Amino acid sequence: MSKKKLWAALAALPLVATLAACSGSAADESAEKGTAENPVKIGVVGASDPYWQTYTEAAADEGITVEIVDFGEYTQPNPALSEGDIDINQFQHVIYLAQYNEASGDDLTPIGATAIYPLGLYSTQYDSVDDIPDGAEVAVPNDESNQARGLLVLQSAGLIELKDGGSVFSTVADVDESASRVKVTALEASLTPTSLPDLAAAIINNDFVEDAGLKASDAIAQDDPADPNAVPYINIFVTKAEDADNEVYNKLVEIYHNSQDVLDGVQETAGGTAQFVDTPAKELQASLDEVVADIKAKG
Repeated sequence: MSKKKLWAALAALPLVATLAACSGSAADESAEKGTAENPVKIGVVGASDPYWQTYTEAAADEGITVEIVDFGEYTQPNPALSEGDIDINQFQHVIYLAQYNEASGDDLTPIGATAIYPLGLYSTQYDSVDDIPDGAEVAVPNDESNQARGLLVLQSAGLIELKDGGSVFSTVADVDESASRVKVTALEASLTPTSLPDLAAAIINNDFVEDAGLKASDAIAQDDPADPNAVPYINIFVTKAEDADNEVYNKLVEIYHNSQDVLDGVQETAGGTAQFVDTPAKELQASLDEVVADIKAKG
């Protein structure tokens, strides 16, 4: 799907998340937010993951009542937040939020980070990036989002150089071949693991790593959370813009990072791939603004 079609589809999404999605009785909005009478409603995709119960208990220990609201699709939590059916959501990375805001004309705002789920470079021939010979062929997925991200991983690993430093919209055409160590080929994402015997290495989406008989720990390179290019792929807590400074909501971000039981639960669910980051909200907002500007520039 083209970006224009994606944004149009996002803009046209109906509000499928209603109060019926919420469990329990209606909140007493006159009560203080975070009390049992008026819990903080956090929208997620995958509320059955055990760490959300752990998180709810950790919040209760800090005197904040949280209600986790489950959504079946990624398209649902942002409209629900915009309409006030929930107070916070936590399911998306910065790029997804930028695309939603630009398509809908909304101004939903990140208030805290959670983790990056890395995109990795794998090889069955070489044990490290340094072992890959000059001129070797390396594959990236051909879908727009993962292609750009894969190219940024290759650049961070020192295998390629991208013209103008690269962006979340980079393609294989943006590779500066004269300054790069390897040749890059774009393949359909499901083919990158099966093509490994014929390649020096390949970027493999997390969904296909296990199916390829690999483990996340087999990656010879992956997103570096310290690299500014990785910031748009950080998963985030999001509120309405007017709630960005809400003390209770910001305390809930702190609770996520301060509870080792929560972090352990997230890591178990992620199969050990989560890289936790506590990027300040101002940096997340700056990244969001940059991606939105790039979207506008691309038209």
